[in-house]
Order: sequence, then structure tokens, then C-alpha cells
Amino acid sequence: MKRFRLPSEIPIEEYPSPEEFINEATAIVEGAKERGITLRVIGGMAIYMHSKEYEDLWKRLKRLGAKVFTDIDLAGYSKERDKIAKFLAERGYEVDQRLLMYYGRVRQIYYSDRIPMVEVFLDRLAMNHTIEFKGRLEKDPLTLPLAELLLEKLQIVRMNDKDFKDSIVLLRAHEFGWDDNDKINLEAFKIQGLFDDWGFWYTVTTNLQLLRSKLDEYDIEESHKVVVRSRIDELLKYLNETPKSKKWEKRAKIGTKEKWYNEVEEWH
Repeated sequence: MKRFRLPSEIPIEEYPSPEEFINEATAIVEGAKERGITLRVIGGMAIYMHSKEYEDLWKRLKRLGAKVFTDIDLAGYSKERDKIAKFLAERGYEVDQRLLMYYGRVRQIYYSDRIPMVEVFLDRLAMNHTIEFKGRLEKDPLTLPLAELLLEKLQIVRMNDKDFKDSIVLLRAHEFGWDDNDKINLEAFKIQGLFDDWGFWYTVTTNLQLLRSKLDEYDIEESHKVVVRSRIDELLKYLNETPKSKKWEKRAKIGTKEKWYNEVEEWH
């Protein structure tokens, strides 16, 4: 087994193809299911898995490339932590003990000769805002549900270009609805607390407005932009008009005079 290397340290000639990443992610989820373990793909890879029919849009956005995927990000439950570790070890993955000691309660980081890194987030994705997994991982057979995949991007206080592009494709490829059957489930925004947590709501609505204003910066067909603008407007209307809790209203009065998000600690 080679030492743990960050994806950025791996020469391009050794780097796995995008197809290898996707095939392995799928095999992990399906293999885990056979063991009674719940794992789901999250992040940009999960969005791509749900939006392959928009391959041309991905390419026009210049989102695809040799190192388009740097790792496989997974969501799981902490009650299955030991089973997950054993399962991934049997697939040839090794865990960096230093990272395990520091982060192991909430996330596990693995590496192998084939895939440079697999990261498992347990129970929740706690970044600038928190996305809870309880009761949601079972809604899609392979990935986190679409609404949470969108929130995973929109909860970032300082979104980067990759996050904007992933959000564009997700919004172009999927309609809103009230279930998780290949739809962006509007009910999930309530489940994830946006109408109780002003800070989360503010970050998401601010990013949606920013995304709308940035659309013209991308060299994509106007027909795509029209659909994405329409869906952004539809979501903003829903987020603005849905009744909020007393807690939300109280925090809204303070606004941005106090920090409304959590800082994200980077690991090295």
C-alpha cells in the first residue's frame, strides 16, 4: 500500500478516469447495501450521476476533465461506523490513523492504490450550515436526494465556480416537486430547517440570487439559462413566501450584524 497522497499530488498519468470514480462509487453503494450498510454518494459526482443526459452542458461549462473528480464523497450513519470501516478495508481501502483520531467521529477518510481518497460523512454534513442525513439517505438508491445535493452547494457561504456550475446543471436537469422521485423535493427545505434557521435561509437565498446574476457569464445555450432562471425564481418564491418560525423571525431582525454561519475547518 502506498502512502496517503492528496489527489493534487498524483501525476495525471496515474490518475483514475472519471468513469473509474463513478463505477467504484456505484460498486461501494451497492456492495454496502448487500451488507446491510447504508451509504450514498454526495457532492458533484452525485449531481453528475443524476444528470448524465446533460453531458453537453457539462462540457460547455468546462466542468468535465481528467481530474474532474478528486475523491468519492459518501454519506452514512455513525451507528454503522465500524461496519463501514470493515467493508471498505475489504475493498482495499486504508484509513489514515492521524485523520481518524481527529475526525473519526464525524468523518472517515480512506485511500487506496486505485481511488486516491474516499471520504465518509457520518449523520450530517456540517459545513457553513448543517444538512442532516437522518431519514433522507433511504430516499434515493444511490445518492443523497436531489434537494440535499442542491443544498450541499447552496449552503456554502463562498461558493466557487465549480459549485455554481454543479448547481446550474442540477437545476437544469430537474424540476421541483413534493417527493424525491427524480425531483428536487421542496419539502426537504423545511426538513433541513430553512424556515427555522434564518442564517441557513439567508445563505441559500443569497446564493440563488448570485447564481441568477452569474448565468450570463457562462457560454451555454440561452434555452438552458431560461429554464435555470425560471427554476431559481420558483425556488426563491417558495423560500420567501413559506411561513417562518418565531425563532427565524427573531434572528432575522439581527441580520448580518452577527455571523450567521459556521466557519469550516480545513484539514491538512
